[in-house]
Amino acid sequence: MPTLTWVPALARPDLLAPATAATLTAWAADVPAVADEVMVAEIDPDLADTATLNNAFGLPTAGSVNCVLVVGRRAGAERFAAAGVRATARADVNTVVKRLLDVRKATFLPVERATAQSGMEYGGITFLGLPAQYRVLLDASVASLHPEAGDRVVIGSGVRRSKLSLPGALLGAAPGVELVEGLALS
Repeated sequence: MPTLTWVPALARPDLLAPATAATLTAWAADVPAVADEVMVAEIDPDLADTATLNNAFGLPTAGSVNCVLVVGRRAGAERFAAAGVRATARADVNTVVKRLLDVRKATFLPVERATAQSGMEYGGITFLGLPAQYRVLLDASVASLHPEAGDRVVIGSGVRRSKLSLPGALLGAAPGVELVEGLALS
């Protein structure tokens, strides 16, 4: 089985979306541990989807955290969120995200809008580097040790040709991240 070669993400900004690289750089200036703890691995873009990546490299599914972009409307204005849960679960968009955005209906952002607004590639969209209008909602369990996956999680890097790995607790403490109990549906 092939293995991933992880290196500090800030040493390989070419493997990150520009907004992700800028966010990591600014975060590391405030929290020096970010420079050592956030790692990136180059992958074949055809392996970017979670299940494909986990199968190819023998990664635990619970160690991957998926990011979905959601939109809702209130009084004619759109409200946006990124919802993150472990790959073993689904985000509770219809109840929890809808309530947090204070909208009547929340839906997944269409791929074309998601990539255009985020400046990231589909299959690589990540919590780090999203535009300011996005609330970043992360299931609180991601910040805890997982019995199968340990303390690190794998997330997108903003591009399909790489993935990021970092401690879940560090992701939960990233700028703008809101830890939400019950965001994940089993």
